[in-house]
Amino acid sequence: MAEVKVPELAESITEGTIASWLKQKGDSVEKGENILELETDKVNVEVISEEAGVITELKAEEGDTVEVGQVIAIVDENGEGGGSSDSSSGENKSEESKQEENKAEESKSEKKSAEDKKEEPASSEESESGDNDERIVATPSARRLAREKGIDLSEINASDPRGLVRSQDVDNHSKQPAKAETPKQEAPKSKSSDKPEKPVVREKMSRRRKTIAKKLLEVSQNTAMLTTFNEVDMTNVMALRKRKKDQFQDRHDGTRLGFMSFFTKASVAALRKFPAVNAEIDGDDLILKQFFDIGVAVSTEEGLVVPIVRDAERKTFADIESDIAALAKKAQDKKLGLDDMTGGSFTITNGGVFGSLMSTPIINGTQAAILGMHTIQKRPVAIDDDKMENRPMMYIALSYDHRIIDGKEAVGFLKTIKDLIENPEDLLLEG
Repeated sequence: MAEVKVPELAESITEGTIASWLKQKGDSVEKGENILELETDKVNVEVISEEAGVITELKAEEGDTVEVGQVIAIVDENGEGGGSSDSSSGENKSEESKQEENKAEESKSEKKSAEDKKEEPASSEESESGDNDERIVATPSARRLAREKGIDLSEINASDPRGLVRSQDVDNHSKQPAKAETPKQEAPKSKSSDKPEKPVVREKMSRRRKTIAKKLLEVSQNTAMLTTFNEVDMTNVMALRKRKKDQFQDRHDGTRLGFMSFFTKASVAALRKFPAVNAEIDGDDLILKQFFDIGVAVSTEEGLVVPIVRDAERKTFADIESDIAALAKKAQDKKLGLDDMTGGSFTITNGGVFGSLMSTPIINGTQAAILGMHTIQKRPVAIDDDKMENRPMMYIALSYDHRIIDGKEAVGFLKTIKDLIENPEDLLLEG
């Protein structure tokens, strides 16, 4: 027998959630074949079988949280798939099942008999109350009359000193005013309880969504986050892109020239000019990063993920566009690895792809800031003192940790981004 264990995931990840079993009990597996998908805080990992054979036991179910090193399945190297147990075993099992069914029927019959006895009429002098186990003494005629009038014997006050309820006691009780029943009436319901319940669907949060929620809450609680805004005239960069996109695509094997490469290049230039924006706090120390690993937020069905474009300062526009396209595809296919998502120094998020006009993005992890791009919208802009034109404008936002970055630096950073995007040829001089 071979044990399938949760593999080592990453230094900071000690557990995961079973997203789905790709194999079931009784299935044959090959050595190295994927048998389940494990969801961690950051990525999904496929777990393989180290041996060929048949899965004889699954020790955890979908949705269970499992730890690194935990045994989650057993593989029999000598087993055969398809549930090939011998016929005699099946017959014995069938016979045992029949015996169990007979016992169950006998038990059910005995129970029914006991219930029938319990329901037989009690003696003429006493009976059990339906609400509690008190014994109520009453004459047969009193019981009959109480049943006809729908009166509970436990509510009748007996005139007999021994407590025996007689028919006249039943009559007297029925003639009493209705106020005697008032204490038993239910308290009036609140107005809200009179309304029918609204339909809702309750779903368990995925591990990824819970992690995102936890991280965002931590950032909002542990940083002094502010957001500053500016707007960019996209006329020149759109014109450049229109002129060069076909040539660019032919030259770089189908890679498209998008806006993200321009903003990534502009961000690197601005980070060099304002190094505090590329920093983070570690205890009492301020870490100023000398590298430019730019995270690019990508939306997936399970939430936002931020894969990293490594060494963006050394890459061409084509390299950046190619990296972003490859990372986005891996994100949609759930193929991102931990190395794709750790160690970024600064993040760019583009809410404009969803039509967002303006937003205040939340800082990613321990980073100092995040740049938010938004939808391009034509607006009237003053070109000079006596001229107005409709220009394609984009609002940009920088959310930043005010403990690290002063307002002057934040505004200067955004102004640098604005100037470079409005004069895209200057980006070529930035290398």
